[in-house]
Amino acid sequence: QVQLVESGGGLVQAGGSLRLSCAASGRTFSRNVMAWFRQAPGKEREFVAAISWSGGSTYYADSVKGRFTISRDNAKNTEYLQMNSLKPEDTAVYYCAADPRGWMVPRISNPTYSNWGQGTQVTVSS
Repeated sequence: QVQLVESGGGLVQAGGSLRLSCAASGRTFSRNVMAWFRQAPGKEREFVAAISWSGGSTYYADSVKGRFTISRDNAKNTEYLQMNSLKPEDTAVYYCAADPRGWMVPRISNPTYSNWGQGTQVTVSS
């Protein structure tokens, strides 16, 4: 079991940047695929990005490709999401997720992860 706590959300103007962090507890963090999902009001939770246990593989939703970068530091048990060129449509609650089942596309883009954080609000004003 991995416990996850997100931070770094906030209010930013369109075109700005934010960096989200996800701190994990548990000795098996480095063995988990890590991901970010987001959910806007009235919409389903959608995949944003995922990263393999080693950090050597990443996978992005088309809507954020080229603007967002996912990374992880296994020594610090932390995952990150650098968000640049933010748009109003990026406004959502962002969730960190972890799963030990291994790297498999496109399964890693499905919201079937076994561990979730509580979410952090990102609001982009126009």
